Amino acid sequence: MNFIQANTNGDLHDATRPSLSPLNRGFLYGDAVYEVWRSYHRSLFAWQEHWDRLAASASALGLELKWSDAEILEQVKKTVSAFTAQTGHDGDVYVRLQVYRGEGAIGLDTQLAETPGFIILVQPVPALSTAAWDHGLSLGVSRKFKRNPVDALNPAWKTGNYLNNLMCLREAKAGGADDAVILNHAGEVTEASTSNIGFIRDGCFITPPLDVGILAGITRKIIIDSVASSVGLAVEERRLTIEDLKSMNECMLTSSTKDVQPVGRIDDFPFEVGEGTVSRRLKLAFADYVRNYTSAHSELKV
Repeated sequence: MNFIQANTNGDLHDATRPSLSPLNRGFLYGDAVYEVWRSYHRSLFAWQEHWDRLAASASALGLELKWSDAEILEQVKKTVSAFTAQTGHDGDVYVRLQVYRGEGAIGLDTQLAETPGFIILVQPVPALSTAAWDHGLSLGVSRKFKRNPVDALNPAWKTGNYLNNLMCLREAKAGGADDAVILNHAGEVTEASTSNIGFIRDGCFITPPLDVGILAGITRKIIIDSVASSVGLAVEERRLTIEDLKSMNECMLTSSTKDVQPVGRIDDFPFEVGEGTVSRRLKLAFADYVRNYTSAHSELKV
């Protein structure tokens, strides 16, 4: 495993060094929330949008954020600096912040928790392979597992409990796919294991609505609000079944680390990929959006 820089409540260390109590509720129960940022041109992208979503997830769980976004931003910068000094890495970075409820006596009662804490992890941004760029990812529909319902553990909350996504991805990988397409209990397409999903048909960017049970993706929202129109696309949030995929021309995953990642196939349904596709135009337009954002936010340099 390559070096990963950690920061546990202000203490910088190699991520392989233990830093948490076995009574940590994030470890015991997934009682935690998290967010992932990446940098472009050595500037953190969409800092405030991710922080606001972290705060919304924490509020939904009744978990106290006892630090301001400015305080955590300083800790992130300190962690990135330590990572750079240790590795000499001069490219862009992946930053993961997890906030856990605390430690305490064993038991589900949240009143047993003591002081909340945080962990920051920094590593290089995962690279997009040439094959993934040119030919797209292969996705498999999860048949054994469904998306947990919105009125159970809402997928809009970015929590430390990702077993639903993990099991769907495990099933897809066992079938030879790169990632999973997760259906809800109504048989509707929701998202992939760690990404939203979108399609192109007849000059329109089509993506499932939030209420089918998905994370409110930051990249997804930027495409809907700004980037799609910049390449002449209409936008439609629409409920989709597997049968609907047969009529789609292109497919893509959207996420903070992947931005726009083309998909070549879902099960036996092929999609257009490569030069001249709308998904490639979207990716290039997203890069333009990022350049404008980073030039306007010098305070987010890391």
